[in-house]
Amino acid sequence: MDKALLRNIPKVDELLAPVRALCPNASSAAVTAAVRRTLDALRESVLSGEAPEIPETAALCALAADAVRRAETPSLRPVINATGVVLHTNLGRARLSGRAAKAAADAAEHYSTLEYDVESGGRGSRNAHVEALLCRLTGAESALVVNNNAAAVLLLLTALTAGGEVVVSRGELVEIGGSFRVPEIMSACGATLREVGTTNKTRAADYAAAIGEHTRALMKVHTSNYRIVGFTESASREELAALAHSRGLPFFEDLGSGSLFDLEAFGIHGEPTLQGSVRAGADAVTCSGDKLLGGPQAGILVGKKSCLDVLKRHPLLRALRVDKMTLAALEATLRAYADGSAASTLPTLAMLAASTEELRAQARTLCEKLTERGISAEVLAEEDAVGGGSVPAQTLPGFAAAVTPRHCRMDELAERLRQRETPVVARIAHERLLLCLRTLRPEEYDELVRAVAESDR
Repeated sequence: MDKALLRNIPKVDELLAPVRALCPNASSAAVTAAVRRTLDALRESVLSGEAPEIPETAALCALAADAVRRAETPSLRPVINATGVVLHTNLGRARLSGRAAKAAADAAEHYSTLEYDVESGGRGSRNAHVEALLCRLTGAESALVVNNNAAAVLLLLTALTAGGEVVVSRGELVEIGGSFRVPEIMSACGATLREVGTTNKTRAADYAAAIGEHTRALMKVHTSNYRIVGFTESASREELAALAHSRGLPFFEDLGSGSLFDLEAFGIHGEPTLQGSVRAGADAVTCSGDKLLGGPQAGILVGKKSCLDVLKRHPLLRALRVDKMTLAALEATLRAYADGSAASTLPTLAMLAASTEELRAQARTLCEKLTERGISAEVLAEEDAVGGGSVPAQTLPGFAAAVTPRHCRMDELAERLRQRETPVVARIAHERLLLCLRTLRPEEYDELVRAVAESDR
């Protein structure tokens, strides 16, 4: 250890003013903390023998200023999604519409009618803000909203099947993100899983044979994140509803992704809707709000009043209830469906509906902007994904601006883009960095081009 080096380490006060000048918008506390961390790290390096000399004051100030910027940068912040995955779970799934985002912001900024009935001047129900809309859109008798679809399934099975058996096809025992498994959630709810059929084939007769004195419900789980193909067979929701009702039992369906829009028009096949499940006779249907619905994270339950009334009285509901921002955003999203503007105003539906002609033209525009900055880029046809555990085994034809870096490796470019103040998340394929147009907005192009130009060095 060189004691002379330790004596040459600047004091905190010597760096404060120049670091404040480099970070004029940072708080004094943040600057002081960053300077101290920088000098502490230098001191440890000297003591360990790793630092042969003391850096220039300007270099130390630059290190401290970088530390300030990192500390002051919000952990949860906007990202430019160039992956082509519309419902990217790690990037927050569905983007809210401007109308929904404003509604959430208004609810957050002001006092609201969350649980206040302006007609009577007394206490109201937070569920009332969306229940009528959900019933109108789906044809259900009743509706309820909790904080996500896992919570919706948890509440449904706890309230209506605890202590009994729930009959489910073996081929529908799904696992979703975070190791959430249908068998385990049933066990947590106090219900016993009764598997029927085989992985690839389950008939209505299999359900019928499994019904006994302990059966509490028949349940169908939409395999929204995988498909079994080939020699397969499954009982329809209509068959199961009829069978359940003939035995005096309820029929539940977990749709997972959930949709209020017929996606066939976008080339997406076989995705059921909530209203279709209600028409088929389901007593309760659950789905997510932030997937194909295009709204905020929420768990939506619609169905028969007799079933949902039990859920509304259950003590677990309070632990699973949604906040005012979620309700405001969900109400605004549902109103877009009610007034017929959903396809054009909800970002999720608009991205799914984007035509190959639109995407090709946008890719050309982006490539021209990149080329103007001296970046090697070309239009490339590429497949996009719906994502969010939705619509497995189906992709959407799309286009990307394929970038070939000139001054760094491909993985280095991708890493530098991710580490920017506004991270850019792209993907590497075909030995190029792909900027997929389906999930990009035109107003992001300039920032994206600047990010690539500054990162390819």
